Amino acid sequence: MKKNILAALLMLAALLGGTAELCGWLLPTISWPFTVSRELPFLGLSADAVPGYLQFLTAPDEGALHWFGWLAMLLLFGVGSYLLMRSEHSLRLPPEYRRRLARFRSMRRGYWSLLLLGALMLLAALDQCLVGKRALFVSCDGRWYFPAFTRAVIPGEVFGLKGEEAHAEAAYRKLAECAGEPGMPDCVIMPLVPYDPTMDAAPFPVEELEMRDGLLCSVGGEPIDGQACRLDEEGQVCLRLRYRRGLPDGLARGWNAERREVYSAHYEQGRRLDYRYVGEGDADDFLREAESRPPVRVHYHPAPPLTGGHLLGTTAQGTDMLAYLYGGLQVNIKAALFYLPVTFAIGLTMGMLMGYFGGKFDLFSQRMIEILCQLPFLFVVMVISDLVPSAWRGMFLMLSLLSLLGWMHMSYLVRAAALREKTREYVAAARVMGAGPLHIMRRHILPNLTSIVVTLAPFSVAGVILSLASLDYLGFGVPDTCASWGRLLNEGLSRLSSPWLVSCAFTALVLTLLLVTFIGEAVREACDPRRHCYYE
Repeated sequence: MKKNILAALLMLAALLGGTAELCGWLLPTISWPFTVSRELPFLGLSADAVPGYLQFLTAPDEGALHWFGWLAMLLLFGVGSYLLMRSEHSLRLPPEYRRRLARFRSMRRGYWSLLLLGALMLLAALDQCLVGKRALFVSCDGRWYFPAFTRAVIPGEVFGLKGEEAHAEAAYRKLAECAGEPGMPDCVIMPLVPYDPTMDAAPFPVEELEMRDGLLCSVGGEPIDGQACRLDEEGQVCLRLRYRRGLPDGLARGWNAERREVYSAHYEQGRRLDYRYVGEGDADDFLREAESRPPVRVHYHPAPPLTGGHLLGTTAQGTDMLAYLYGGLQVNIKAALFYLPVTFAIGLTMGMLMGYFGGKFDLFSQRMIEILCQLPFLFVVMVISDLVPSAWRGMFLMLSLLSLLGWMHMSYLVRAAALREKTREYVAAARVMGAGPLHIMRRHILPNLTSIVVTLAPFSVAGVILSLASLDYLGFGVPDTCASWGRLLNEGLSRLSSPWLVSCAFTALVLTLLLVTFIGEAVREACDPRRHCYYE
């Protein structure tokens, strides 16, 4: 029954992904292969290069064929069909694997780490349903819109916005604040975190202040120390003063409606010592008009936590910290999903070939691997980044370099296992019966390498996450359009006056690596055949 449910879910996901591509929808996670195909030009065909018999697979709003996305959907549907056709008995795990699985479940630290990591991956799969600047649902003039789930950009004039905002994409956060007002949408539902992980600067958070006993204080708190402002009707600063213990103390500056500085003064313990005014009227009228507006404290980016609706604050670029960490988690998951299949495919293939054939091929391959191991990875990345066109730089290039240089350690382990397995009697029997090398490696050697693959997988995930973070920290990682914990860590260490930057990046990175490491240790112990052996 579980097999049939999984098969149905895979086939349904493939059908939904293909339908969404043809209808212009953007579904969380399911549409990722098509999104990757749009980001990397070589994973798709332009409208002019699409053959006539494949025109029905092109996106109606673009005319291009994103073959990588269709290949992923076909693979999903094929796996689901295979599971559906196979019997329940044929898919049962062998007794040895069932014992290993039971042994893994008995290791609570690794088992609960796997459940927690799975929950994080499920949250990351929800994508724009949880984090994003586009509204999930908008009801306007009796019509329903779902901006977060469509590729098309809906202009602001559709929802009643005027001026420059009418022809640009609708500002859904602003619409959510004005929902229900005349000429505005009736209902706007935003994601839990209404900000994109990158390229979405939030306005400066504003904290209201109050005058109490002649002192400027935070609401319900103590007299403030630092800068306080008065804002005009457009939300621009018209007067800024520095306070100490609730009294003006230090430099004061003022601006008129044209954003020209017209007032400057110096205060000490609430008394104005000198001033300069070059605007219309006199300084007292300017101050009287400015001080008629409520005092506020503007938190410039990076803003601290719990200000302006930002639970963890903002980054130096104005991005919501929680949204940025969420985007970094998605980047790491995508990196692991790309890195593991490529690295394991190369490592398993080279290791089996070296171990099975041996001789000169084995010696030549080992010497080549030793040469590759001596290449300084950072300099390779720097040189290739300068040589390739700017359109090819990005996450795909970094992962490709990591994959091309990350399979060598695995190949030695697989080679040793293949050398051992090819001397077994069942391999000799298969060779006598006429089986070829490829058949022997696929049917007799590869199944016995499962322990190596399962044991190395968690540690490979931890390695690629740490490598990406290191490259981003040094400035050679993914582009600014992708969230990166390594870049956030670099930003935090350069801004020690904003400790939430480095603490958030460090916590996210360490917790993820701990979870993966705990899983890897549990898997390694569960697959150890000498678990109950003792050496004297």
